[in-house]
Parts: sequence; C-alpha cells; structure tokens
Amino acid sequence: MLRAKHELYQYIVYLSFFWLALLFVSCNKKYNQLNSNQISIQVDSIFSLINSVENSEFSEVDRRYFLDRARKKASAIENDSIKTKLFLKISFKYYRLKDSTNFKQTNQQTLELAKLVNDSITYAEANWDLADFYRSKSNSDNAYFHFSEAQKVYEKLNKDYESARMLYNMAVTQADIKDYTGSEINTIKAIEILKPLEEYKRLYNCYNNLGSITKELKDFDRALDYYNTAREYQEKISEDNTLDLSIVNNIGVVYLEQGNYKKAIPYFQEVLENKSLITKRPDLYAMALNNLAYGKSKIDQKSDLSSYFEKVIKIQDSLEEIQDISRSHYCFADYYLSRKDTAQAISQAKKALSYSQIASNNDRILKSLQLLVKIEPSKSSYYNQKYIALNDSLQQVERQARNKFARIRFETDEFIAENQLLEREKQLWTGVAISILLLGLMSYIILDQRSKNQKLRFQQQQQAANQEIFDLMLSQKEKLEEGKKIEQKRISEELHDGVLGKMLGARMVLTGLNKRTGEEIVIERKKAIDVLQDIEKEVRSISHELSHAAYQNIPNFIHSIRDLLDTVKATGNFEYEFAYNETFDWDSLDANVKINVYRMIQESLQNCVKHAACKNVIVELSKTNIGFMARISDDGKGFKTSSRKKGIGLRNISSRIEKIKGTYTINSSLGKGTTVELEVPLEAGTESSTN
Repeated sequence: MLRAKHELYQYIVYLSFFWLALLFVSCNKKYNQLNSNQISIQVDSIFSLINSVENSEFSEVDRRYFLDRARKKASAIENDSIKTKLFLKISFKYYRLKDSTNFKQTNQQTLELAKLVNDSITYAEANWDLADFYRSKSNSDNAYFHFSEAQKVYEKLNKDYESARMLYNMAVTQADIKDYTGSEINTIKAIEILKPLEEYKRLYNCYNNLGSITKELKDFDRALDYYNTAREYQEKISEDNTLDLSIVNNIGVVYLEQGNYKKAIPYFQEVLENKSLITKRPDLYAMALNNLAYGKSKIDQKSDLSSYFEKVIKIQDSLEEIQDISRSHYCFADYYLSRKDTAQAISQAKKALSYSQIASNNDRILKSLQLLVKIEPSKSSYYNQKYIALNDSLQQVERQARNKFARIRFETDEFIAENQLLEREKQLWTGVAISILLLGLMSYIILDQRSKNQKLRFQQQQQAANQEIFDLMLSQKEKLEEGKKIEQKRISEELHDGVLGKMLGARMVLTGLNKRTGEEIVIERKKAIDVLQDIEKEVRSISHELSHAAYQNIPNFIHSIRDLLDTVKATGNFEYEFAYNETFDWDSLDANVKINVYRMIQESLQNCVKHAACKNVIVELSKTNIGFMARISDDGKGFKTSSRKKGIGLRNISSRIEKIKGTYTINSSLGKGTTVELEVPLEAGTESSTN
C-alpha cells in the first residue's frame, strides 16, 4: 500500500515537471518569435532610413541626419550578425557622403564585429571599402594593405571573381607610386583568373592598366599591343559603353609621347567624331580635344589653336577636374612657348603649377617646374631647387611605399604557405588515423615522425627568412650610422678649422696681454673680445644652418595662393601682405574646397585691380571654431554696399561659397577700402586631420 502511494507520488511529480517543461518551451518559443518580429521591424526601419540617403530631393544635411539615426538604431540591435551587415551598409553610405570621420568609425566597428561573428564576406567587403577610401586620399600603402586583406579572404573562400578584382585594385595602387613591376605581376595574376570566367570588362581594365604601365616605362610597342588587346575585349562587352573611345585616346597618347604627332592626331579625331561624347563623357571629350590641339601645335606652330585650349579648360573647370585642368594649362604653356610668346607661356605654366599643387599631383608639379625652368631662365635656379627638393622627397616616399608593398607581399606569401602547411598537416593526420586502423602502431610512428620533419623544415625556412630580414635591417642601420659619421666629421671640420683656430688665436693674445698694462693693451684686449664674439656668431650660424631645413614646411596650397598674389601683383601694381595659420594642415583640405577658395580669392584680387585702384592688399587665412576663414582687404576707393548691384564676379563668389556650405560678407565704404570675408566649415568635405 505504501509502495503504491509512493509510486503515485512519483508519477504526480514527473507529470508536474513535464507540464512545467512544456510550458517553458512554449513560452520561450513565443518569446523568440516575438523577439524576431521586433528585430524584423527594427531592420525595416533602419533600411528605410538608409534608402532615404539616396534620395536626391533631400539636402546633404538631411541625408546625414537620416544616416546618423540609422546608425544609432543599428547600435541598439542585440543580434551581432545583423548589426554587422547593417554597419557595413551604413559605413558605405557615409563614404558616399564624403563624411570621412563617421565612415572610418563605422567601418572599424564593422571590421571588429565581422571578426567577432566570423563573417568573412562582410570582413572582406569592409576592407574593400576602406581601401577605396584610402586610395581616394592618395594613401597608397594603407589602400594596398586593405585590398590585400580582402583578397586573402576571397581567395580562401574560392571567390575567384572578387579575388581577381582585388588583385587588379592592388595593381593600380602599385602603379600610383610607380611600383610598375609589382603592378604588372598582380595584373597578370588577375588576368589568369578572369579569362576562364569570361569577365570581358574586367579583362579590358587589366589590359588597359598593362598598357599604361608599359607606356610609363617607355616600352611603347608593348603598350600598343596591350591597348589593342584591351580593345578586343571591349568589343565583347554586351552593354553600351565609351570604353573603346578611351582606348583610342590612349593609343593616340602613346604616339604623342613617342613624338609621332602625325600618327597620333587621327586617333584623337576619331574620338571627337562621336557626337554624343560631349554629353555622355565630357571629361573624355575635353581630354581628346586637348591632346588634338597639343599634337597639332607640334606640327603647325603658326596656326592659332588658343581657342581649342580655352574650350578644354572651360569644360574641365565646369566639371571641377583639377588634375585635367593642370595638364591642359601645361599644354597651353608649351603651345605659347613654341610660338615664342614668353609672357603667355609663363602665365599658363604658373597656372599649371598652381592647379597641380591644389590637386597634390606631384608628377604634374615636377613637369610644370621643368617647363618654367625653360620658359623663365632668370628664375631657373629657384625652380630647379624646388624641383630637386620635391623630386628627392617623392623618391624617398615611393621607396618606402614599395618596401611596405614588398613586406605585405611577403606576409601574404607566408600566410599562403602557412595555409598550405595546415592543409598538408590535415591530410597527413587523416592518413595517420587510417593507417592506425590498417597498419597498426608502427605505421602511426613513421607518419608522426614525417610530420615532425616537415615542421622542422618549415621552421628552418622561417628562420632563414627572418635572418634575411634581420640582415637587411642591419645593413640599413649601418648606412644610417655611416651618414651620421659623415655629418659629424663635417661639423668637426667646421669647428676645428674655423672656430677652434680663432679661439686659439684669441686665447694666445689674451695670455700675452695679461702680463702687460696700458691703454694700448685695453684696445688689444677689446679686439680679442671682438674676435670671441665673432666666434660666437659663427657657432650660431653653423647651428642655424644645421636646423633650418628640418623646420621648413610650407604647404602646396599656400604656395598656390602666394603664386597667385605674385601674378596679380605684376598686373595690378600694388603691394601685398600674406598671413596664414602655420599650425593648420592646409593640404588636408578637400580638393573641392581648395579650388573654390582659390577661385574666390582670385576673383576678389581681380576686383581689387579692376575697381578698387588700391595700393595695398592684405590676404589672411585663419583657423576658426567651425573651420577656417579667408579675408581679403584693400585700401582702395571702396563703394556703397547697399546700392551696388551684384556683378558676375560677386555672383560667382556667391555660387562657389554655397557649393562648399560656407558664408561670405563684404564690408566697404567710400574712400575706406573693401574687405571680403569667406568662412568655410570643415564639415563641408574637409578633414580635420590627415590619414
């Protein structure tokens, strides 16, 4: 009876636990379903905000506001996998809005989350976006690194198409810093992957890049072969495009650089015969027209081709293609030089230099300086010094970047070798396991010993590679020490031959005078003291000479403004003062901001010449809480701002300042001069710091 009661009690307890468990599972399922629905609603809301960013009807401020809200909502989602993909989309939209700070922050969060949840695809895409960002900022080494990171992931996942695209991007980045050999290697790797995939557009890009590389190496025959191969792939592309015209233009440029101008001209004429090009690709139209005018100027130096160049510059100015404008001014200057119009040639060459400095196009800066040496012999020493200084610094930077690329390639090869070793080890251990079942303990011991031998060989190879790197570092250190010793010897000779000799003479004079008295002795002692003062000045001079070069750092943008002032001063017959904030990195400003500010200052200076009849002009660039300010003041006759109508110049200033989200004011009164103030916020496409 007691046993029956006990069994009944156990049955009731088990039944209670069963129902409780069933109730828990049911509630948990409903909770998960409810939570899933809530996440789905949140994601839809975030996507709606992200899609609003692409709506051109909204202002840039509104679009950034929508994106900030999307980012805040995405941060609140607890599911890391979903959050990772949302952050990837949001960071890319920040990149499209040119919001560098928020892009980098969100991209970094994406990379960290992708690693955390092991989302390889998102990790690769985030590296891809970051590489594109760095390349747009001319930061080649960081761009190459992140393209390489993405390529390794795609290769590991057997995503051949994406891997080939990364190899192509790595190759183009290498070409940017003249690592032509490395660029050629990666381009050929990309071609080998893309050919079986029949990706004709990508193959076109690869052969076009090979053509550009070999053209820069002056291997013109190979360049023409590559361009013709690119043209063959272009013909296989199904959708409409203007890539064929780009290749035709490139082939013409090869003949242009060969000096075969008669053969080059028909190619540019073929490009320009396309009537729809000026609307579809105005940049290519302007480029071909400039090349045509330049080629004709080399054949027929008597024809007036100035209208061609003026038309080209007008189109490129409307497109704000700063680098192309620089090249067009360069060609224009060379045209005037061939016609022996020195004044116009100098003017155009200085414009080419200014625009290339604004665009931070160092190759074009060097070519412009070379041209100015030919045109303006009186200043050839000045231009040569600037050329040599820039060329030396560029060679050093390019050398460092190439070394970084080589190191990244080495690490990539090491990574591949490591993966191959792991794969071999995996296969080996599988064989060992099978061998244990089939052959027994003896087979296992043999295979295990073979595995250890392979590991030992790999460690020896690694040790040899590490020793090679160590030797290279040691060699570089020895060269640095040798440079230091040479400089120490030079300073020692300066002190020994100049300063020490004079000090010894002064000491001997003073020693002899200590034993004598009289007025003549006082005069002699005074002379000895003067000698010591001269020695003091000589030591200070040596010190200044050693430290002067280390502190000289004038931005390209500042050079542009100063050159503009010099140019306008020559025609306007006035004196000027130029002051700027030396702690602010003016070259970090976005190119769009620099060109518009440059143009507004240019317009203000022209107004000083045309209307003010001034004798003095002051130009100031200063940092403000929200960005920076440009102030242009003159002591001219002034005008009544209330009664003056807006002319073309003032309308241009108003239009340009609006483009960069800034403001401007004009203060003037009769007889008291005019002051123009341009205030630009840093958020309008600028960065507060360089990368």
